Amino acid sequence: MNLVNKNYKLKNTYIYISQMTKIDCSKVFVDISKYSTSKNQFNGAFAKVNIKKGELVEKGLMCRLSNDTNKAFDGMKNQFVFTWSDNKPNYTWAFPSGCATFYNTGLETQTNTHMIRFFDEDRFEIYATKDIKAGDELTHTYKSLEWRDVFAPLFKTFLTKDNLS
Repeated sequence: MNLVNKNYKLKNTYIYISQMTKIDCSKVFVDISKYSTSKNQFNGAFAKVNIKKGELVEKGLMCRLSNDTNKAFDGMKNQFVFTWSDNKPNYTWAFPSGCATFYNTGLETQTNTHMIRFFDEDRFEIYATKDIKAGDELTHTYKSLEWRDVFAPLFKTFLTKDNLS
């Protein structure tokens, strides 16, 4: 019997059970990113509702694509996968459930969420680092932003912009 995401009557009170699910991206939707340009359109994740600082935004699972013993996948060249270990160099890459792959990035001072990685359980949780209004684009700092080949031009752009302000 599936008890998840249903209303249940308990002593004349209805309760909604959702915390049992391993994946919850109910507060997030995907649309064209505000960072897109007319020449380079891409998606971003956005808040469906107001989210308070410290509140869980999304949680999900990771599907491993490679690891230290099976280096069949090269995430250094693919921006759509996640660094899934603390090793450097890294050979463990994974793909997330939900909307997590659509969160764009920035430096820690610029982003509004933070991802907590549970490597041994292949799951993640994303929390708000500041109050977020419905409709705001969700961003977090990519774990490998500073050293991954595919992000080198982006990181350089952030450093240039940060030094100009």
